[in-house]
Amino acid sequence: MTLPHLRWPLLLVFVLISGSVGCARFQPRPLEPTQTAQAYTARSLDDSNLRRLLQDSLAGEATRSQHTPWDLFALTAAAFYYHPDMDVARAKWRVAEAAVVTAGARPNPGLNLSEEFNADVSRGKRAWSPGINFSIPIETGGKRGHRIAQTQQLAEAARLHLIDVAWQVRSRVRSRLLNIYPTEPLLARQQALEAERVGLMERRVQVGFSATADLTQARIALQQTTLANDEAYKRLAENRVQLATAVGVPVQALDGVALSFDVFERLPQISELPSRDVQRDALLHRPDVRAALAEYAASQSALQIEVSKQYPDITLGPGFFLDAGQAKWSLAVSLILPMLNHNQGPIAEAEARRRLSASNFLIIQTRAIAEVDQALAGYTSVLEKLRTADALVAAQRHQEQSAAHTLRAGETDRLALLGTQVELATAELARVETLLQAQQALGTLEDAVRRPLNNDAPPVIAIEHNPRDKDTP
Repeated sequence: MTLPHLRWPLLLVFVLISGSVGCARFQPRPLEPTQTAQAYTARSLDDSNLRRLLQDSLAGEATRSQHTPWDLFALTAAAFYYHPDMDVARAKWRVAEAAVVTAGARPNPGLNLSEEFNADVSRGKRAWSPGINFSIPIETGGKRGHRIAQTQQLAEAARLHLIDVAWQVRSRVRSRLLNIYPTEPLLARQQALEAERVGLMERRVQVGFSATADLTQARIALQQTTLANDEAYKRLAENRVQLATAVGVPVQALDGVALSFDVFERLPQISELPSRDVQRDALLHRPDVRAALAEYAASQSALQIEVSKQYPDITLGPGFFLDAGQAKWSLAVSLILPMLNHNQGPIAEAEARRRLSASNFLIIQTRAIAEVDQALAGYTSVLEKLRTADALVAAQRHQEQSAAHTLRAGETDRLALLGTQVELATAELARVETLLQAQQALGTLEDAVRRPLNNDAPPVIAIEHNPRDKDTP
């Protein structure tokens, strides 16, 4: 029954080939900075996959044509499609999901081939004694189950982090869109009225009907309005760049694009925002709070892993060899004896990390409560300020109408009407600025609860997969 020793290399090659069947192959994907820069500058809101994403999100709710203005929802969808923060968050989630597969993998058995040369000098015999030994690792203490649970909880935390990143991306888009709210027409109208008033007063001063001091004040007001108008156009150019950055496209992608600001025309009243419900949503449904809770659960599983390591793993080693033509079987058992330590150090570290994770959760939860309370207080205050601004505009509009009626009756002149029109334009501009402050406060409140607070819930945009990725199903 002696096997020729030349068969062992062939057997080893066969085992290696058999083990390599089904193995993954490395596929290089080099990054070329020049190509990535060109791809970024070529981004456009007319991308066909982006429009398909919008149509899928609006299925059954609305139809979007090529000429439909880009509102907050559409720009948010574009940011989910393009922004690199979403790509990074998705990639981290995929890494965490892959770790679940790694954690569930069972250790492969080992194979040891040997061959001994026996020389019986007294009898003049020589013989080869081939042998084969296996090592079969067996995990004890439920380590694999705890490891799977830990990675599953970390994967859930990564998924929730993706949701939180998506909200942050949406929040930046909303803030940047609000920054380019069109106030320039109001400033231009106010500037035109003040310029007309200055022209009338200059002619009156020339004929001695008006005082020079009044003309000086009017000129100063015109200069201030002109400077404010110039500054508004400067900010508009800068804020367009910030909006493009928030979406993840070059600023040229916004050229010729019609934007819709309808979402900023409505403000929910305090009665529509029950404080208890808002706080409960922030505490229970904020993705960062839930992610911190999942990370705490993962720290518990990590502690269970370290505790289970007190129980040594076992390795079975069955073997077979031929000794001078006689078949012999063997069975070995190996394990690490927990004599010098019982894994106290790693257990203590895991307990400390669990306490750290618990403290981190409490910090995030407490921060959520504080953010909601502060945002509610700020929003309540600015709503009252907006009501005052609305009343002032109504009063100024009534005065302007009265001045126009008086002018038609011949009881006053054009200069008096211009004065009331300038005051009305100033009040309307102040009202718009207050509206923007209220929308900023609403955005802060929405950030605190991580959800839109208007009655019209926006369509759901899928964020799990990136349509730009060719490997995405």
